[in-house]
Amino acid sequence: MADDAAPPHDGVGKQPPPARPHDRLHGVKMSERALKDLNISQSADLEKGKENSVKSCITKPVMNGNKCANKEEKAPSACQDAVTNGNEAVIADVEYIDSENLVDLPDVNGALSTLAKRLDSKDWVMTCEALNNVRQLAMYHKERLQELLEPLVPLIVKSVKNPRSAVCKTALMTCADIFKAYGDLMVDSIDPLLVHLFLKASQDKRFVCEAAEAALISMTSWISPLLLLPRMQPYLKNKNPRIRAKASVCFRKSVPRLDVVGIKEYGMDKLIQIAATQLSDQLPESREAARNLALELQVFYEKSQASTSDKDEGEHSTSPDAESWEAFCQSKLSVLSAQAILRVTSTTTKEGVTSAPKEALAVGC
Repeated sequence: MADDAAPPHDGVGKQPPPARPHDRLHGVKMSERALKDLNISQSADLEKGKENSVKSCITKPVMNGNKCANKEEKAPSACQDAVTNGNEAVIADVEYIDSENLVDLPDVNGALSTLAKRLDSKDWVMTCEALNNVRQLAMYHKERLQELLEPLVPLIVKSVKNPRSAVCKTALMTCADIFKAYGDLMVDSIDPLLVHLFLKASQDKRFVCEAAEAALISMTSWISPLLLLPRMQPYLKNKNPRIRAKASVCFRKSVPRLDVVGIKEYGMDKLIQIAATQLSDQLPESREAARNLALELQVFYEKSQASTSDKDEGEHSTSPDAESWEAFCQSKLSVLSAQAILRVTSTTTKEGVTSAPKEALAVGC
């Protein structure tokens, strides 16, 4: 029987001990858990693939009365206006009508009576149609729409904030048209709109950005700068640098529309302080707007000083008592701010703003 006993083995040839039942059970449980995790991961990937399979939007031309609306060629690559119907995506037509192609409404009374309800509809296609009706009414029935304008503006703001691109763009086009139609009458309603116009003008979605830029251009073109500048000034200090940048550009575009009386009324010292502050802003767009504002203020100041001297002395020479541009900046600004402004304006001549970059003369994305 001694032969049956296996001699002990030392070193490399030693065999591992047999697996215990508990170890085998533990291994089975780990395999089942790994298989379950794999199935969950595959299911998540499949669902993600379905979500990414939405087709690109193609917006077809839509008839507006007897005129054809422009085809939207700058739609986003992923469809924003697809309506799910079961397992199929239905692409709804979106009507982007240029202002010059708007025609009169066949039933003005009917459109007016349901306008607020349709603007607040959960059906985004109906909301877009209502927004276009606002544009048509502003063009052809300005006085009748004006009576409803105050309660309608919050609904237009709501559409501007809408995450659906078609609704947002149509609302921005509506803003541009009502700014043009009502001008200074929009001042009291403009505060809730401003921040969203600045934000939309700075976003990455180009065809929405362009519509917001057009609305801002309309705003600065049709609303009196004396009324508009105080409304925009708080946004020059907004925490969001993109809002500050767009506000700076619009502010700069409004100032040249002030006449001599307007600039004096608003305050030359206040304007130069704003320019100096924006020169150190985080974004280049703000700094560029501030540089151009400083250049324009210099030209205005020197011309106004020369004009005052001519009236006082009856000759085309500057009075010795007239304060120079350099002295004016130093008297109204801190040392560092005055140096920054003078450094910017030292490259100009008295004939005009010769060094202002052309790119800064237009609002751009």
